[in-house]
Amino acid sequence: MNQLIKKIGTLDHHFYINLRKIYSTALSTTTINHIKHYSSSSSRTPSSFMKPFIGAIDQGTSSTRFILFDKNGDTLLSHQVPLTQHYPHSGWVEHDGKEILDSVNICIEKVMQEFYEKNYGTKEDIKAVGITNQRETTIAWDKNTNAPLNNAIVWCDTRTSDLVGYFTNKAKKLIKNSTTAVATTTKLEDGANNNELEPKNYLRDKCGLPFSTYFSAVKLKWLFDNCKQVKEAHEKGDCKVGTIDSWLAWNLSGGKLHITDVTNASRTMLMNLHTCKWDKELTDFFEVPIDVLPEIKSSSEAYGTIQGGPLDGVPLASILGDQQAAMVGQMCFEKSQAKNTYGTGCFLLYNTGEKIVPSRNGLLTTVCYQLGPKAPVIYALEGGVAVAGSGVQWLIKNMGIASSSKEIEDLAHSVKDTGGMYFVPAFSGLFAPYWREDARGVMVGLNHHTNKAHLALSVLESTCYQTYEVLEAMQKDSGDKLIELRVDGGMAKNNLMLQIQSDILGLPVLKPTNLETTCFGAAFAAGMAVGVWKESMEFKTGMKFTPQLDENTKLKKIKGWHKAISKSINWIDLEEEQEDNE
Repeated sequence: MNQLIKKIGTLDHHFYINLRKIYSTALSTTTINHIKHYSSSSSRTPSSFMKPFIGAIDQGTSSTRFILFDKNGDTLLSHQVPLTQHYPHSGWVEHDGKEILDSVNICIEKVMQEFYEKNYGTKEDIKAVGITNQRETTIAWDKNTNAPLNNAIVWCDTRTSDLVGYFTNKAKKLIKNSTTAVATTTKLEDGANNNELEPKNYLRDKCGLPFSTYFSAVKLKWLFDNCKQVKEAHEKGDCKVGTIDSWLAWNLSGGKLHITDVTNASRTMLMNLHTCKWDKELTDFFEVPIDVLPEIKSSSEAYGTIQGGPLDGVPLASILGDQQAAMVGQMCFEKSQAKNTYGTGCFLLYNTGEKIVPSRNGLLTTVCYQLGPKAPVIYALEGGVAVAGSGVQWLIKNMGIASSSKEIEDLAHSVKDTGGMYFVPAFSGLFAPYWREDARGVMVGLNHHTNKAHLALSVLESTCYQTYEVLEAMQKDSGDKLIELRVDGGMAKNNLMLQIQSDILGLPVLKPTNLETTCFGAAFAAGMAVGVWKESMEFKTGMKFTPQLDENTKLKKIKGWHKAISKSINWIDLEEEQEDNE
């Protein structure tokens, strides 16, 4: 696999392969072993919540949740169920579609049971339900039996690496043999040609994405090439396919809704970003039948109603991919607003308004949201940091300097600075904006006084420097300046890290009162569709971190980071490594 990647030079693809390794390790060693069925309810009295209520299904990679929110956006009740990860072969990651659906139903049933037991209200007080989901994960099912035709291929699965090479070579031939191909001659909005016609970016002008195992198109191609049940069902006219939102909407509606939304569709490589419709040229390129795809809808509208169960008759009124849902939950509705979700890695989204902004710095162009069928489509730039919380876990598990994330924070707090030490977590290379496979992790600037507290602080700082560089790339691509960063995710509980982030960015960092921004984003979009909310809510800031460093000190620290980056580059001889692998 690595030889193929090096041969075709798909560095974006390489980023997601390594992201898969990081996430798969985290899921197999930590999450699944420790997440149990988990219910949460507020200690407030039922009368203190403002009706009506909105529900949100959050179907993620490691678990499923259902949360009820009141009209003020406060969390009423929630229930969480873990999801089994299946690894049938090296590089393969799968989910059982039936287990996904069962987990959703269990969460809804548990929440509704407690809802009635505590006398919060009646079903009529719940005006709508929204869906937010793990993006790109792909599944096929039989429209008559509603049974999955295969396990869902998860977003981080890399079985399609050969297909990525196949389509890259296909693009290379088309570029060589044709001067009229749409992807190679269409001008981007800034008038520049599409990334010097690199084969991996052949379709970027239409779909905003490079060839990668990450996206749904190659997963669908693999299913039709390798899954007998899928091919037979399609020949009979019985096959339906989609991302997880489509699978849930189909089953929750009793088979009446075969839909997706613009945010999820924009992650397939099959939707034209300009028209927000499936594109025949794209489906033909990927050799995927267009007739099996779901109808593309806006992110916020009353699609239909839930059929059966405790929410029978309640409107299903929003669908958003998880990172886009966090943007909505963070109320990032203005151009140049951005959010960062700090987890195992980081996912940063930057609102570019109604303008499709092509990236020259290894970022992805995607749909941010469309809050209504007649509302404008809002776009975003997206970038990822591969090592964030996983760097803290590396300190705990590999280095053994602490037993918990809290201990790492306390250690970092115990020193005033890193003493000139820098930690570059290039465990699998450097990604945006560098894209260097030959880089490896380094610790530099050590002296006789360096201790584990300095190491702990330098690891936290490394997340902040990486975020800084991705946001700098976003600002260069968009031509707009960021005025603040809104944050969420598990690592956002670390207030020291957020203060460092503010210092490095030279901007305010805002942490919301309720960190459940992804779920609330889906709930808010659903509430807008049924009239519970007419416009954006006030962003509720839980904590605001403002820069404490003077400009000269900040620039000196960033200069040191860049120097450390230079030491990590060229560490691996790629040709020598390839020979060793052979």
